[in-house]
Amino acid sequence: MSELIKAFHLHMGPAKCAVDLGDGSERGEYVNQDYILHKLGRPHRAISLMYCYYPLDEGWPVRASIAHASDDVSFAWDYPYDDYFPYKGGIGGNREDEPFTFMRDIRRHGQDVLLTLTIDPHVTDEHLIAICEDLRTFGRVMLRINHEATGDWFSFNKRCSYQEVADFYVRFHRLIKKHAPNVKTILCIGGIEHLDKEEMEKEAEFTQAVRETDIWSVDKYMALHWGWPYDVAERGGSSHKRDTVEKTYELTKRSFERFKYLNDGIPKPMVMSEFNADGDVTGPYDQVKMVQDFCKMIKEEPASWFSGFTLYQFRDDGRLGLEITDPNNKEVGIEQPLLKAYKEIIHDEYFSPVFTKGEEITFPAKLRWGGSEDATGLSIPLFFEKDPVFAEVVFDDDLKELNLMMEINGRWFYKAPGVKVIDLMSAFFDKSIKENSELHLNIFAPPASGENDPSQGEDWAENYYTVIPKLPKVRLRFEPTEL
Repeated sequence: MSELIKAFHLHMGPAKCAVDLGDGSERGEYVNQDYILHKLGRPHRAISLMYCYYPLDEGWPVRASIAHASDDVSFAWDYPYDDYFPYKGGIGGNREDEPFTFMRDIRRHGQDVLLTLTIDPHVTDEHLIAICEDLRTFGRVMLRINHEATGDWFSFNKRCSYQEVADFYVRFHRLIKKHAPNVKTILCIGGIEHLDKEEMEKEAEFTQAVRETDIWSVDKYMALHWGWPYDVAERGGSSHKRDTVEKTYELTKRSFERFKYLNDGIPKPMVMSEFNADGDVTGPYDQVKMVQDFCKMIKEEPASWFSGFTLYQFRDDGRLGLEITDPNNKEVGIEQPLLKAYKEIIHDEYFSPVFTKGEEITFPAKLRWGGSEDATGLSIPLFFEKDPVFAEVVFDDDLKELNLMMEINGRWFYKAPGVKVIDLMSAFFDKSIKENSELHLNIFAPPASGENDPSQGEDWAENYYTVIPKLPKVRLRFEPTEL
């Protein structure tokens, strides 16, 4: 056991291209962040959750496929309201229910919340303000409102004209800026959908929304079986499609340029909020290659106009996941070839957050968690004779209640409050180090509750602070206990 005597300020900033991950939707259940972290070895910028809010409807707040179960349904969106999990907040809501329990799990694991919410455009401002109040304590939330809004499948599009949907977006955005300025809005529309067309679908209706939103987005599946789960994608069928990687990339880039044109040439962050190639169409091996090729195009351009993408999704009941849900036990995921390839992508420097080391720290030290793209932690230099046989971080009684995310040798670890020892050895199983190397143990402190604390000062909605009285101990051994 060694007493650590030196540490340095460390800032974590955005990657050149951020990676977010979908976790749960109409096609799969939420998977806890501990499991995902162990499988992928690093946190994401954000975890995407998908919910709906139709409080004026009969059957609400029961999920649509349960409240309105019918043998006549032959398409995923043929219910009276969208078949996402019901958002349990809003007027008279319960913040101890979904999605808030998952949002806390996401944030305590050092990630931001990316919440997709389909909403009945007929709800009053009082409903929308209540949602704003729900989100105020969850830091730098990204909220995607009524996504794929130029389509015709979601309930909000069936109830309203495109102009009404666009006007609702602007109304909700303005309420968010007033009541929950910690939240950034994402406008997700079709963008440029045909290479021979200059304008976007429903461009006139959504121009004001393009100008007011914080973030622009398109959903682009390079292959998709939208008939799932009601039919099987077979050659010659009409419920699936497949595009080329190059076309998907070009449509996305042209969408950004058109967004910028509509915003008087002023750019905003551009993301792809749903991205994958459906294994129902491509099979598992072409799926890997298409995702790899798309990410290679981003890196090689390099696409400075492109802020990030969300892979849809971690575990899927169909073939749109890094894992497929085991039909015998929904608690079990069956790893797909895409998982290994995706893990390699997100550990690439281009898709990883940037660390900037500062001056030496004196203790007690105050760490700041702004979010996964803006946090101040500490970096501890450690000397390694060679690959370790034992590597542990030990937290005594003064430190055991800390909530921490730690990184060493490219792999991340979570320490929950109350945990005294974290084993770091998995950082070295697949990635050997040179003899007589110096590595840095990097530590950040996201909120243990998953929520920011209004008592911490004027910037509480954007930042969370943790005081660390001293450094933990580290146990490094370079041979077995007994030879």
